[in-house]
Amino acid sequence: MSLIDIFDPKAAPKPIGIDLGTTNSIVAYVVDGQPRCVADCDGDPRLPSVVHYGEHGQIIVGKEAIMLAPTHPRDTIASVKRFVGRGADDAETKLLGTYRFVASEDETDAKVIKMRVRDRIVNPVEVSAEILKQLKKNAEGVLRNVGGAVITVPAYFDDAQRQATKDAGRLAGLEVLRLLNEPTAAALAYGLDGNKNGTFAVYDLGGGTFDITILRLDDGVFQVRSTGGNSALGGDDMDRAMASVLLSEMGFDDPSERTPEIVRLAMDAARQTKHALTDQDVVDVELPAKGGATVCKRFTREAFDALIMPIVEQTGPACRRALRDAELTPEALDGVILVGGSTRIPAVRSFVQQMFGKEPLGNIDPDQVVALGAAVQADLLAGEGNADDVLLLDVLPLSLGIETMGGVAEKILPRNTTIPAGAKQTFTTYADNQTGFEIHVVQGERELASDCRSLARFTLRGIPPMPAGLARLEVTFHVDADGLLHVSAREIKTGIEQQVEVKPSYGLDEDQIEDMLLDALDHGEEDLAARRLAEQRVEAQRILMATRQGLDADGDLLNVVEHAHVLTAIDALEASLKADKVAPIESAVAHLDMLTKAWAGRRMDRAIAKAIGGKGVEDVARSVENAGGIEAHLGQQTEKG
Repeated sequence: MSLIDIFDPKAAPKPIGIDLGTTNSIVAYVVDGQPRCVADCDGDPRLPSVVHYGEHGQIIVGKEAIMLAPTHPRDTIASVKRFVGRGADDAETKLLGTYRFVASEDETDAKVIKMRVRDRIVNPVEVSAEILKQLKKNAEGVLRNVGGAVITVPAYFDDAQRQATKDAGRLAGLEVLRLLNEPTAAALAYGLDGNKNGTFAVYDLGGGTFDITILRLDDGVFQVRSTGGNSALGGDDMDRAMASVLLSEMGFDDPSERTPEIVRLAMDAARQTKHALTDQDVVDVELPAKGGATVCKRFTREAFDALIMPIVEQTGPACRRALRDAELTPEALDGVILVGGSTRIPAVRSFVQQMFGKEPLGNIDPDQVVALGAAVQADLLAGEGNADDVLLLDVLPLSLGIETMGGVAEKILPRNTTIPAGAKQTFTTYADNQTGFEIHVVQGERELASDCRSLARFTLRGIPPMPAGLARLEVTFHVDADGLLHVSAREIKTGIEQQVEVKPSYGLDEDQIEDMLLDALDHGEEDLAARRLAEQRVEAQRILMATRQGLDADGDLLNVVEHAHVLTAIDALEASLKADKVAPIESAVAHLDMLTKAWAGRRMDRAIAKAIGGKGVEDVARSVENAGGIEAHLGQQTEKG
């Protein structure tokens, strides 16, 4: 006997979980304590993430949009998730260029991807919002009254991509309760479904993104130990590899001869062939050839495996790095969870088994597991479930910090920090009478800011002119539960403050995402050397400036011989700065310090005598206290919470 849900008009809105996928998207909800996906009339919960913009302004999402893609390839947007949060000059925009990309005339958003469809221009956030609107509509068909939503994102999505996803949810009319990392959502579904405890690897290979997450499940506590991946790697790359073969078979070896219609036809055929080879050993593909003939291409599973294996193998380094970051070996894992439609491919499953030395778990549909976990989390956040039973502890995928003098990247929140998290650090001025601080927020693992990814820049103005080192700037970083960064800067003595929610207009380059951590490892020693050199140069320049100011103010306290020696030492220190070596600078700094030590004592005696001249005991005490404050600024203080 089947049961039906009876709608109660007085019931509170029902929270939903959404897996906004590259190829397909799914919406789910919790009923009677169990997550359930919303299915269409054919019983399929998957909504193809494809949007068609019609001739008369109509917008079509899903299976019908796929049917219109071959004849309207430039007005039908697929795999938009790969463009979310990316720049217009990104390599991803140039792959098998089917769409009409538009350059922005506004410099403020010149790097945002925009596409012309019919007589309008859209961006990836707007296209994603149309998919979310359709998912909300589908959910309303079952629940009538839809509440807040948890939307999942790849764990390796950067700040720009997360913010773009959240904006798409708001544009779709959803109350976004939380952005949840896809591997964490999958583990949440597995943990509650199977009541398993232990340490697991979540291998998530979808249509356009790859994530690997190592996490610990312990009586409802989900603690992410490490995470990694590539937000531009997935089943789409396999489709493109197969489509390139098919286009050559069709006679279109020259890319300039490939029309959008031909490219779309080859891509659709490649995707269908990939799906068929999951269950079959041989698939024949018939396509129109150049000149009007028909070409038949036979694909065997063996040939398909050989074609995609270089793509699958790109997931290996991230898996090994995630294990290393978690300080674990494959043998220490209790299981491997598969997520994403691409993990249905036998070659992928075989690769995962070889990588981790154990057969992966697959008792929950890899297409649905993320949406099911998101629904559970939405239910908890809405107060429907027992929030005490589950605690999610996610982590930062990349370090966050600011650029300091000399171009050094000072990390304030290191990668794999459990979120939500906050930290603050105190800095000071380098030059006299500096009335502003320029804050450059960066993300990455390299030691120099120029090698990291720039997130945002803002300036704290209105600082009263003070001697170098007297102003105290306290920079606070806070990453919320969605993984979004908020930065504030406050000058302690004046109380002047500015806050910024970091909203970059575009995301990481494809190469940056794949290579950021590898670069940090490959260039570790030279990066540390470069950082040490940059810091030593800054220190040397500070000492040179202070010494010259001292000569102008108190040069009379030096005799002729001492004065000549100090000038010679200054020249030697300036000469050492031209070399790209730390040792000569350190030696020159030490020599100048030795020559000026006695002189510094005389200067201090003069300053004290001047300060206390004609003053009472209380005034003297206050002067001493202020002198202590001046010295205190040279330190650096870090607090985390």
